[in-house]
This record gives sequence, C-alpha cells and structure tokens, in this order.
Amino acid sequence: MRLALYGGFAEKGRTSLGVEADDYRLLLDAGVKTSARGATDYWPALGADELRAHDAIVITHAHEDHVAALGWCLEHGFRGRIFMTPETALELDACLAGYAEPSHRTRVQAANIETLPLGADALQLGPFRIGTGRSGHVAGGVWCSVDDAHTRIVYCSDITPGSPVFAMDAVPRCDAIVIDASYGDDAVSVNSRATAIAAWVDRHPGGCVLPTPLYGRSAELLATVAAPLALAPGMRDALRAQIEATAWLADDVAAHLCSRLAASVDWQPSDPLPSAALLCHDAMGLSGTSPEILRQAEARRHPALFTGHLPAHSPGERMVAAGNAEWIRLPTHPTATENVALVASSGASLVIGHSCDAHALARLATRIPELRTDLATGDRIDC
Repeated sequence: MRLALYGGFAEKGRTSLGVEADDYRLLLDAGVKTSARGATDYWPALGADELRAHDAIVITHAHEDHVAALGWCLEHGFRGRIFMTPETALELDACLAGYAEPSHRTRVQAANIETLPLGADALQLGPFRIGTGRSGHVAGGVWCSVDDAHTRIVYCSDITPGSPVFAMDAVPRCDAIVIDASYGDDAVSVNSRATAIAAWVDRHPGGCVLPTPLYGRSAELLATVAAPLALAPGMRDALRAQIEATAWLADDVAAHLCSRLAASVDWQPSDPLPSAALLCHDAMGLSGTSPEILRQAEARRHPALFTGHLPAHSPGERMVAAGNAEWIRLPTHPTATENVALVASSGASLVIGHSCDAHALARLATRIPELRTDLATGDRIDC
C-alpha cells in the first residue's frame, strides 16, 4: 500500500490523502487552503492525469478544508465514484457556496453521490475494505480505515475525542495512522476552554459576536454558552439539522441543545447588533453572514470572539492582531494528550500528522516518537 500526500501535510488546509494498491487509487478528502485563495496551492497538489487515474473519492465531512475542492477535482479530470454520509451531503452545498468556484459547485450539484455507510465493513472498493466510525467533530463526520488484507491504515480526518456534543467511535488497531494534528502540542482540555469562553461571554452582557462554522462548532457553542443567544440567518436551520441527527450526538445532549435553541432569538441583518451573543457563519469572517457582521462590530467597537483556526489574511486574524477581537480556541480537534492516547491504543508503528505546520508537528513529536516529521505535501510513502 502506498500513501500519497496531496494536501494538508506540514500545512493547514487542502487536506487530501491518496491510498494506492493493486492499481486501484482512492482519494480521501479534497479540501482547499483558505489562506491561499487565488494561488495554485489553494487546491490539492495533484494534476489532471493523477485525478483521472483515481477510482473513487471518500469525503469525511463537509468543512472547506476537506471538501471544497471536490468540484475542482471533477473539472480537472476525476471521473470515479464519490462517497459521503447523507448528513455530509446535506451540508455540502453551503460549504461550496463559500469556498468553491461557481462552476465547481455546479459540477458537484450534478454529480452522482453515493452513500457512505457507518461500520467496520462500510464499503469494498477494489482491493480495499473500508471501515468508518463517527468522528466526534460534526454530524455526519467520519474517520476511515483502509485495509488491503496486508496493511491497515486509519485516516482520522478531523476528530474530537472529547466533544461533549458529538459522539466518537473508537478507531481500530492498525499498522499506520494519519492523525489530526491541528493543535500540535496544545494539551488544554475542551472543558477548560469551554469554561473560559462562557466566562468571556458573561463579561459582555451588552452583546458580542461569535463567528462559527454552520455545522460542528456551532452546536458546541450552543451547548457551551449559557447566556442568551441570537442567531444570524441560516444558523437556526443548521443547528436544528444537527440536533435532529441524534445518531451522531453524545448521550443525553439532545434535550439540552433543543432547550438552548428554543430560547435563542433570530436576528436579521437589517436589525442593530443584538444585546446577546450572536452566532454567525463563518468562523473566519471569510464567507456567509459574518464578513458584514464583523465589519459592523469593528466599526462600533462591539465585542467579537473567535474560537477556531484563523488563517493568514482572514478578517479574523486581522481583527485579533489589531486588538479589535479576542480569541479563545474551543477544542474541536484532538488535544496533544488525546493524540498520545489515540496512537497508543491504535498500535500503529507509522504515524503521520495532518493539518499542522512543521514547527508544531515537531513539538508534538516529542510526545509521540513514532510521528514522522520529515513528510510534507507532495511526498509518497509505502506502508
């Protein structure tokens, strides 16, 4: 089995992993790098000939750094099968609207998308037995195992072992594991950061802005913030869809989320900024309703708090650097402690990290000796 690192290795964004065996080629995810819009490395690092040679794409979830290049793949030669869970398929178009070219979005809308099941025997694709499990990151999000009867790898995609909202299934034993290294060696727990975020919101009773993805962290914030919430357009429907996807939720959380959603009020762009915590899409200020909301907040010195990754040149990065917003990261990826435990339980002798720059990866490697720090997008490795 050979792995091809097409994106997201020694960098954040455009996550894409190729798996090859017996002349069959599988692509896991097809994301974009939000910090590189307008540049060639916005897209995965594979050409038209390689795309035509791939037999299938499995999409793990509908966040832009994992799926927004799907239409680009179709436009540049991919003609194989496409798989994702029904929940991911429902979330897909909203992501493409913000991060895909219009022609790419149209191609995905016309594509035949097949259902990706959950379970140890989810699919048989060529020589590969594909297993899937809930990722804890978002409703419909999965990790994948790929087994060619000689070698088993686990691709974690984005996972959140400690999520209080979304359930995560244990990954199987494997020979190689590709971990979500988004946070490098940061070991601060979700509970600690959630407490800090709730306290920050409480200190701003006159209202604040909380930019968030439509799916995933939006539900985490709904569960975390006890103060009154206001919802920008699109947010209520996205939250309701996640709450109704009960098979993806942690035990006993649905009732709490329903109660919080019912107590939240809808906000319209024609209204003044509310005296409540306003959830708006997207998390970086790059698309959706948040660019205009953040412009108003900045002009009025209205508090804003970012809680996730802020790519270079994004409005979020600029506002935080200028002192016009604050940042407290809510863990929706594994902490270093969780990745150490994950690698130990997997038994893997080869560990590769995605969604992490080289410096942070090197720091994480001091805690995970098996972690390869010499690999980057464009490399290939046999396992």
